Amino acid sequence: MDKSSKLLVDQHNNVSIEAKLANLLALVRKHLDMDVAFISEFINDERVFKVVDNPSENQIVKVGNADPIDETYCQKITDDKLSPIITNTNANPITKAMPVTKKLGIGSYIGVPINLSNGKLYGTFCCYKSHHDESLNDRDLSFLNLISEIATGLIEINLSKRVSRNHTKSVIQQIITDNDINIYYQPIFSLKNNKVAGFESLARFFTTPYKTPDVWFKEAKKVGLNEALEMLAIKNAVTNIAKFNNSTYIAINCSPSHILSGALENTLQNIDCTRLVLEITEHSPISDYEKMRTALTPLRKRGLRLAIDDVGAGFSSFQHILELEADIIKLDISLTQNINTDKRKFLLAKALCGFAKAIDCTIVAEGIETEQEFNSLRKLNVDSVQGYFIGRPAAINDALSAINATLSA
Repeated sequence: MDKSSKLLVDQHNNVSIEAKLANLLALVRKHLDMDVAFISEFINDERVFKVVDNPSENQIVKVGNADPIDETYCQKITDDKLSPIITNTNANPITKAMPVTKKLGIGSYIGVPINLSNGKLYGTFCCYKSHHDESLNDRDLSFLNLISEIATGLIEINLSKRVSRNHTKSVIQQIITDNDINIYYQPIFSLKNNKVAGFESLARFFTTPYKTPDVWFKEAKKVGLNEALEMLAIKNAVTNIAKFNNSTYIAINCSPSHILSGALENTLQNIDCTRLVLEITEHSPISDYEKMRTALTPLRKRGLRLAIDDVGAGFSSFQHILELEADIIKLDISLTQNINTDKRKFLLAKALCGFAKAIDCTIVAEGIETEQEFNSLRKLNVDSVQGYFIGRPAAINDALSAINATLSA
């Protein structure tokens, strides 16, 4: 088996199923010397083109187009009213009288039904050319059946993914409808004032089966519900802002795309932005900083501060800092973890702290889990610290009780 053939049948490589099916169509069309090849799905009373290989001038056959099933060769072949091989459509009384013959310019045709493992008829795998071809024979039909079997396996994988996707979409839609998002708050402790300065808001989903928040948001993105889910989480987080004292801020996380779309501004319409910090992570790509600055301007004018998260984890965060004129720099846990024993981390953090002070940014060190790490960061004169050593994320009532906490010198 050559390399291209292996790619077609290997279910574990990174080539998409749609691309594999397209390659199968191209293989069949060229091997049988046809003008057009397609895979169709029968949906209700229509034959829908799902995958198409059509370099011909007649572009009626393209992905998404549909026509009534009872007007197609496909239906008649699956009903055994037509032979799967039609060498001359003008010589066949059935095909000669069918409008689709002239509409698509079909001179000769070969097609087979696609039957799934559960016995259900999915659709057909077909190809045709504009002139008659008396050379089409049973050997060609056997070849088409063989390739169709490979295609059927790929289609079943796709259908399984579709079912899984629909289930995921339904579950996430129910979470949104029921507002089933809990918000936990992790304290951010000011070393200057020796008190809690703010809280980072973090979404929690107590569903069965349990999934971590990052998984929920990734799955929501796959099914087109990420903006709705993210805005609901932000709305829930800022709803509690009145419960905190006026000197305490809340940090929220938002994807750049939802800032650009105006969704964030709309969600924060009636919220006091002077008590909010928007965190943008190093892992959030921004392709157009000018558009991002424009989208943020109305919120910045209302007092919203901007924090760049995960600084030290990669290069993008430095570009975020400079391009977006950040107010706060958050040192990533990859930099702060074991900073008390790793001289290189300590020196890099020291350089970042100096850089932050030079551009008038506040420094927050994340991921502080030990007293030794805490003491090392105090030596660097970071402004604030955050992590399990300071306080774990907690529900609103527990977070409120932590506001007056202090740390001994």
